[in-house]
Amino acid sequence: MTTHDATTPATRIRFPTSPWLLAGFVVGAIIAVYVQLTIIPLDTKVFGLFDNQVDLRVYRQGALHLMDGQPLYEAPMLRNGLLYTYTPFSTIVFLPFAWLDVPSAEVLWTALIFATLFYVIVASFRSLRYRVDWRLLIVSASLVCASTLLEPVRTTIWYGQINVFLMAIVLWDLLRPDGSRLKGIGVGIAAGVKLTPGFFILYLAITRRRRAIVVAAGTIVATMVIGFLATPGQSWKYWTDRVINSDRVGPTDAPSNQSIKGALATAFGTADPNQVLWAVLAVAAMALGMSAAYVAHRHGQELLALCLTGMTATTVSPFSWGHHWVWFVPLLVYLVHLPIAAWRSGRTGLLAVTLLLPAALYATVFIWRNHVPGGAMGFKPYYATGMFMTRFPDWLRWFSSEPYLWVFGVTATATLILWGPAEFRRFRTPKPAPRLDRSPLADPASVGPRR
Repeated sequence: MTTHDATTPATRIRFPTSPWLLAGFVVGAIIAVYVQLTIIPLDTKVFGLFDNQVDLRVYRQGALHLMDGQPLYEAPMLRNGLLYTYTPFSTIVFLPFAWLDVPSAEVLWTALIFATLFYVIVASFRSLRYRVDWRLLIVSASLVCASTLLEPVRTTIWYGQINVFLMAIVLWDLLRPDGSRLKGIGVGIAAGVKLTPGFFILYLAITRRRRAIVVAAGTIVATMVIGFLATPGQSWKYWTDRVINSDRVGPTDAPSNQSIKGALATAFGTADPNQVLWAVLAVAAMALGMSAAYVAHRHGQELLALCLTGMTATTVSPFSWGHHWVWFVPLLVYLVHLPIAAWRSGRTGLLAVTLLLPAALYATVFIWRNHVPGGAMGFKPYYATGMFMTRFPDWLRWFSSEPYLWVFGVTATATLILWGPAEFRRFRTPKPAPRLDRSPLADPASVGPRR
């Protein structure tokens, strides 16, 4: 297998130069901004795009507790009852935002989210061997605007969440050439802040990148040591107790729990679904997702492989909020790439199909709005976004209650259908028997001149 090197400039391709195509992306961005401004007006109290930031406030409060020597995990961080669920090391990462006042921290955090989205989209295109020029930058900026209409991205901005940053660190790390000595350090840092990115060590294992595994594991240990040095008691409490308590994240039967466990809770109407059934389905989903990621990697589709790994992690996690599924952003870039690749290869039939894929993803994870004018849950009015929080007909509930799991399943299955048979044939083909006469004398070309 030839490992895809996303940094090789010799094979860069230009984004299509059609002015109509570029204009289409720009117009799409303008429409996305208009929809974002009107679907829930910005000045709506609490529910406006920039009028919440509650998770950022929890992060700041955790850092302040570290500075003041207060407990991290015994009591809620804010009056609304939200608990601190991240590692002790993460409080060190959040210290710069604790040094700022709340409004300044919110402005900076939000600006960094948009900048990181732009980086993720450009890096994703670059991994697909596109040349970074003014055309690509225009398209990437347009997709940043369009991505705000994806529920995971909208709620990331609204809550002031961290998952976009963790995804960017993992992409920066794993899209680099395998020859990089520090490959794996980004996975380790991200997992040191929040445990979920540690799932990418499994991807490194199945793709046999041993040095990156060692670097990632060593980095995680280093973050744990730093956490123990900063706050020994809280670190001991976290790693011996809080780390295995998923109920601190949220109630399992919450509609926004887009994981297998959440799907079981919704299907059976219980907050405590059968653990054995969950374990069996989680193992099956892991086998499906990681097999697809391996096949994608083997066929040089590294961006798709990373998207599949990220989606697998959120699928099997006990609790996955909608904003955990930010891996839909690089997946959207990959789906934009597919019709371009089909057009360049002259496959007009395939072009028609691939044009529908970004639209299908967009429709599934769009910020479908549920508006209750009279109020709900103590808010007047009340807004919720996402297909799983919106009233769809009962006959569609099998899909609308857990749409993100369906995106994962379809993506993984399509990957295996497309490239799996070739990989299976390669696996089944017996290797040629080794030659026994491998000495230099057996090859006349290797024999020097006679004396």
